[in-house]
Amino acid sequence: MNRNLRLYLFALLSAAAIASARPRQDPIASLSADELSHGKRLYVGHCALCHGIEGTGGRGPALNQPALRRGKDNLALYGVIRNGVAGTEMPGAWQMTEREVWRVAGYVRSLGRVEITKLPGDAGRGRELYRAKQCAGCHIVSGEGGASGPELTEIGARRSASYLREALIDPAASVPEKFLAVNVTTRDGRNHRGVRVNEDSFTIQLRDDREQFLSFRKAELKELKKEFGVSTMPSYKSLAAAELDDLVAYLASLRGEK
Repeated sequence: MNRNLRLYLFALLSAAAIASARPRQDPIASLSADELSHGKRLYVGHCALCHGIEGTGGRGPALNQPALRRGKDNLALYGVIRNGVAGTEMPGAWQMTEREVWRVAGYVRSLGRVEITKLPGDAGRGRELYRAKQCAGCHIVSGEGGASGPELTEIGARRSASYLREALIDPAASVPEKFLAVNVTTRDGRNHRGVRVNEDSFTIQLRDDREQFLSFRKAELKELKKEFGVSTMPSYKSLAAAELDDLVAYLASLRGEK
């Protein structure tokens, strides 16, 4: 057998092996509650050590979000769990059957989506109120808006209505770590306040409310104050109850769907 023929047969066998290892369909949508519960038990036993009990992350990335970098669709997510990720600490799930891997994938996918519930407010009126309050000055929705606050394109799929209501009434109750407010004073007495973008041992970078990026050398600052538990977002507790319901309904409707 000549070399070219051997290479051809090897490639053919490899392709057949890969094809046979691929699942033929995506069963996540049809998984029952019992199957998802089994997937959760498998996840806790095999995955939670690195990814957290509720997918909040740890040694591995957080999984409690609608869009996963390596699992853009369910087949890709299945492949990551089944085969692992080469060059990383993520191993393949060799000890699980195909059916078990799908159940784990289904449970992981459920971590990133909040179920749709009927809310008392009107999402259309809430959208108009969002515009009137100029929320887009700080938040991005579907590619439009400012970046000084968290992106809201998929916020309704990631956060419950009760969380959204609390965030509007008391923004400081749960401030995302990457939106830490920082106040700096330079040696010449100038004061700057913004959200921390990056920091190392010698410098710190901020983004202020005008979307300007500022960089400072720590040795040249008179004062550097990190405002833990403080939000740059104003409270909307003064809204009427119906307006608050409408705004929550609008935010809950933002699920990243086109």
